Amino acid sequence: MSIPAAAPALGSRAEKKAFYKNTLKITLPIALQNFMDAAVSSADIIMLSFVNQQALAASSLAGNVAFSVSNLMFGLSSAAAVMSAQYWGKGDRKTVERVLGLSVRFALLVGLFFTLAAAIFPGPIMQLFTDDTEVIQSGIVYLQAVCASYALGAVAQVYLSVMRSVGRVKMSAVVHSLSVVMNVVLNACFIFGWGPFPKLGILGVALATTITRVVEVIICLLDGLKCNVIRLKFHYILKKAGKLTRDFLYMAIPSAGNDMVWGLAISVYSAILGHLSTDIVAANSVANVIRNFGTVVCFGTSSAAAIVLGQAMGNNKLQEAKAYAKRFIGISVWTALLGGGMIMLCSPLVMNFMHLYVTVTDVVKQELPLMLFINAYYILGMSVNTMLICGIFRSGGDVKYGLICDIIAMWGYAVPIGLICAFELKLPEMWVYFILYLDEFVKLPVNVWHYRKMTWLKNITRDDV
Repeated sequence: MSIPAAAPALGSRAEKKAFYKNTLKITLPIALQNFMDAAVSSADIIMLSFVNQQALAASSLAGNVAFSVSNLMFGLSSAAAVMSAQYWGKGDRKTVERVLGLSVRFALLVGLFFTLAAAIFPGPIMQLFTDDTEVIQSGIVYLQAVCASYALGAVAQVYLSVMRSVGRVKMSAVVHSLSVVMNVVLNACFIFGWGPFPKLGILGVALATTITRVVEVIICLLDGLKCNVIRLKFHYILKKAGKLTRDFLYMAIPSAGNDMVWGLAISVYSAILGHLSTDIVAANSVANVIRNFGTVVCFGTSSAAAIVLGQAMGNNKLQEAKAYAKRFIGISVWTALLGGGMIMLCSPLVMNFMHLYVTVTDVVKQELPLMLFINAYYILGMSVNTMLICGIFRSGGDVKYGLICDIIAMWGYAVPIGLICAFELKLPEMWVYFILYLDEFVKLPVNVWHYRKMTWLKNITRDDV
């Protein structure tokens, strides 16, 4: 009988090589998913622009419902992923399956709430965002056709999140990426009436999303029944889980609240800019698309950190987790520099495209380069903060801090200061934009201080679940 080789010592060259190789293995598929999400959003905007302005506006405004669902589900998925990672690191497969069933239950409840709201009250929902009758009518058509996707997408999102936390990152990336490709293809077919497909405009976009979510959930359910790693057991969806439910809600509620607080603040940023001029709104929409592409790797590494650190802490390897966290912070800086550099390199190409193919005002053409420059360095603060709050702190169950931090930084600083600068001091619009996008740097020093306290470094698993 051979004796198994000892694990390389922490800090050795072999151990660091293994760490970075594992991190890359987890990060790349997640970054691919993020890239595909950014790509499909861009494709939807481009294709809907060929329908009419009302369809584009209605889809954008009605998309606030999906944005709210996504923010809530990101919080639930984070809780499910962290708990799964820690129990997987502990070697407790049964509890991971219970966490999966529990997370699917709450995902269904949240998704069904938004599905029913959009199906029953599409008119009042659209009236929250606009008083344009044509846009409201287009939005009603869109919401009633897309509403089923909220519940379906919620289930798929938490399922794939748990799969990533137990090492099935490639599977999650393949399923999600295929669904994105399917969504884009169906959008094009329904918008332009290709082949046997009818030309349905904005209704087609909604149907494409719903059909894609149906297929995605079917794939997840089939996978869950046959998977040899962990399985989706339906009695765990219905069964009471006692202490495990309390632990899940302790993680999920602050995480979801954190993401909702962040999402609402971003919406207010857009509202402030929207009341300044249509030029800065147009420039900001382009800048957001470019920034989303620049952050795919940053957000991928923070998700990888939550998995790696969660597994280590669940296995009581706290010193290893402490060393890994320090490395992940360094990675977040390098990926931010990479993303910022990508934005700056793309800036001339974007401007050439705008000059040649898009009809915009001279003000937009003047503001966009400066806006892209602001976003290039803004990514640094965003990347490090996301790594700390969503990657490192959440991996050890430290979820309340992020909620408090974003409430203070975004609602105590950015939103009121932005409103004062825009409507009381009446500063130039680019100064308002610059001040709004200082929020990440306002909270960065406090986040670093909280990281050094090491209160996040803990095993949150139980033996009595």
